[in-house]
Amino acid sequence: MKGMEPKEMELEEKYMREAIRQAKKAGKLGEVPIGCVIVYQNKIIGRGYNRRIIDKNVLSHAEIIAIKKACKVMGDWRLEDCTMYVTLEPCPMCAGAIVQARIPRVVIGCMNPKAGCAGSVLDMLHEDGFNHQVETSIGMMEEECSTMLKEFFRELRRSKS
Repeated sequence: MKGMEPKEMELEEKYMREAIRQAKKAGKLGEVPIGCVIVYQNKIIGRGYNRRIIDKNVLSHAEIIAIKKACKVMGDWRLEDCTMYVTLEPCPMCAGAIVQARIPRVVIGCMNPKAGCAGSVLDMLHEDGFNHQVETSIGMMEEECSTMLKEFFRELRRSKS
């Protein structure tokens, strides 16, 4: 987020804070704490948090839920003038949905070395062969996003032993 005006940075943090708030909702429900918001003209038009267990549906990722809501608000499957804020680097399914929705920019909290597709395992958001590439900003409130996930998995391991 280098080279940003203080006001821009403040707005970016506000949206990532809301994504973190969404992630915490998932964590309280026993879901992996991942949250996402989609912004259009400085207004949040889609929110989502991980709900795979609750919904019993592999598609219930934070990004997919937020994309569905944003598309409904926009009245279109294209989200060309939107920015997505997500607490964890998108998986292959979500990265594909981001490309398909033509989202131009994604702000990522922390990376996912086991399943991330914005540069960790694969980089589907910058694939030259696709008809759309995504600008990414990585590391927004990284420590908070990372700590939230580490604590969730630490607690999960503790409860299973």
